[in-house]
Amino acid sequence: MDWDFTENIAFKALYDAFNNSEETSALEFLSSDGASYYLELTQDAAGEGIDLSDNETMEELKEEIIEYLENN
Repeated sequence: MDWDFTENIAFKALYDAFNNSEETSALEFLSSDGASYYLELTQDAAGEGIDLSDNETMEELKEEIIEYLENN
């Protein structure tokens, strides 16, 4: 993916919220308390020209976000 989501304000809010939560699983966080942050981030991605109607691209973005949250 050629979009650096880590510089996005929505991602920074998501990252802070995840780190301040008691959740250890990024996937579970994204499907509960982090859902609104994730939605905003995906909207920003679409605004940056990322084709999220492509399931493979959407899955790649989700995996990169989860990996970043859990490893940083």
